[in-house]
Amino acid sequence: MKKRLRKKKELHKKRELRTRNKIFGTPERPRLTVSRSNKHIYAQIVNDLFTESLAQVSDLSPSLSNKVEGKTKTEKSRIVGKKIGEMALDQGIEKVVFDKGGYKYHGRVKAVAEGAREAGLNF
Repeated sequence: MKKRLRKKKELHKKRELRTRNKIFGTPERPRLTVSRSNKHIYAQIVNDLFTESLAQVSDLSPSLSNKVEGKTKTEKSRIVGKKIGEMALDQGIEKVVFDKGGYKYHGRVKAVAEGAREAGLNF
């Protein structure tokens, strides 16, 4: 069992690095990264040129605690996507590069992307 889990993590890391080699966040078009665990979802906007995080939000954020209560994980992900999109637009960021972080573009990762698009981000 341990061997199988280690192999699964190694394959995920390879997929993540393969994606990361192709995308790069610039000040004009930063990178929107998505990370997920079994229970929670995290999103942040990163400028790779200066290695700084411009905005970050998760379903654990105090500003979203009353909105996500009692929702499914996919619904929470869409709310997180909308919030990160609003935060980006407040900073004058309209275009981003989407980094799915080694995950399939499906389910919760897709919901974050759709939520960000609903808020007005282009990618």
